[in-house]
Amino acid sequence: MKTIDELLTEGVGGKRVFVRADLNVPLDGTTITDDGRIRAVQPTIARLADAGARVIVASHLGRPKGAPDPAFSLAPAAARLGELLGTDVAFATDTVGDSARAVVAGLADGQVAVIENLRFNPGETSKDDAERGAFADQLAGLADLYVGDGFGAVHRKHASVVDLPARLPHAAGGLIATEVGVLKKLTEDVARPYAVVLGGAKVSDKLGVIDHLLEKADRILIGGGMAFTFLKAQGHEVGSSLLQEDQIPAVQGYLKRAEERGVEFVLPVDFLVAEQFPDLKTKAPAHPETVAADAMPAGKMGLDNGPETCALYAAKLADAATVFWNGPMGVFEHPDYAEGTRAVAQALLDSSAFTVVGGGDSAAAVRILGFDENAFGHISTGGGASLEYLEGKTLPGLAALED
Repeated sequence: MKTIDELLTEGVGGKRVFVRADLNVPLDGTTITDDGRIRAVQPTIARLADAGARVIVASHLGRPKGAPDPAFSLAPAAARLGELLGTDVAFATDTVGDSARAVVAGLADGQVAVIENLRFNPGETSKDDAERGAFADQLAGLADLYVGDGFGAVHRKHASVVDLPARLPHAAGGLIATEVGVLKKLTEDVARPYAVVLGGAKVSDKLGVIDHLLEKADRILIGGGMAFTFLKAQGHEVGSSLLQEDQIPAVQGYLKRAEERGVEFVLPVDFLVAEQFPDLKTKAPAHPETVAADAMPAGKMGLDNGPETCALYAAKLADAATVFWNGPMGVFEHPDYAEGTRAVAQALLDSSAFTVVGGGDSAAAVRILGFDENAFGHISTGGGASLEYLEGKTLPGLAALED
């Protein structure tokens, strides 16, 4: 895989360089609530601009229906990128139309532009190769070189991720090179004990990675809504907690395999519970009660790990040499249900392990709860991409950069 270092050595001055970034940031209206992904790709963009390239930054944001939608405009991300770069960033109001062509034509050496949300064009996400290819042809007409640095999208077979690099000389950006290097530490010659913490709402989202990690990990800690399917599989009642009954047979199979292979499976021993989901807008006090995991009352739902589980999980992570964490332990957005997630983050910081936070809600939680991002070994920008890599899948966006 050619890197940006090699590209810069060859020279990019005066060349139009298309950077496929991941600017898919959360928005509250037009206000960015977490700019982590923009900050992660900013060094690659800055290096290209400093070397005299005319940089064209492109990304998706959200899930528009293949047509322009102001709610998913990249304009706020373009403005924030300009603030981080300390320079004006031009913004094209379309992807390959008159505005994009004019903005790109107006770039001088060292300047940066952002084009509008790629998913405003149906060709970006089309399952039809010809339609994707036609859009990629139009994008290729804007540039001379391609740099892939949108790690959060490399598991998608989309025009800008897979088809475009086939049409231009290409290289991997600094962010992708870092992400791949970190993931190799989790899959090749892993320092042990290797502990994995998996949370989030649905066990179905993590089945593939659990299956693969049963061959790799020494210890797997389960939390979040997905924990209740495991507890139900062990015969416990879970009240009105989130449950995927159709996944119980698969979960029982994993528990059996873990026992046979000597992989320690750790489940919560207590929960904070309430009768209803908390109000995340007002953050009104929820007044939860603590119950044992094997004594869940009818009509109550588990919304965070309890204090005994927090202590247990900290102890299980204390001696680890490698830790991968993906998914919160509870409804961390509400202060009454944030302690389980906070306890895991703190346990990672307290350990001497190489720690990887696997993107998505986990990365957001680290920032929202006020932790120093630099204290962790690595915080990924791509939750889904990280999980698919750990499942052993070939990620099409990485494959497209390897030839």
